[in-house]
Amino acid sequence: QVLLVESGGGLVQAGDSLRLSCATSEVAFSIYTMGWFRQAPGKEREFVATSTWIDHSTTYADFVKGRFTISRDTVKNTLYLQMNSLKPDDTAVYYCAAASSRTVATTTSDYDYWGQGTQVTVSS
Repeated sequence: QVLLVESGGGLVQAGDSLRLSCATSEVAFSIYTMGWFRQAPGKEREFVATSTWIDHSTTYADFVKGRFTISRDTVKNTLYLQMNSLKPDDTAVYYCAAASSRTVATTTSDYDYWGQGTQVTVSS
């Protein structure tokens, strides 16, 4: 069992920035591909960004390229999502997830473990 604990969500205005955090165990952090997803009301959960376990290479959804950055702190065993230039359309519950996949993982079915989610609300 892998425990993922997200934090950092909140209410911001359009154009503001937020940094989400996802804390997990050292073992999990070293062997799992990590990702961020989001789910807006009435919509399916969608891929945002991922960092592979082997070389920490990153992949982003087109709608966040240039605005969001996924990163890992291997000392703190924490995954981050830096979100800049936020838009009202970014409003959603953001989830951290871990996958045992050895390749790039961009679908919900690729992931084995999920955090509880953190709400991000962007006002116009």
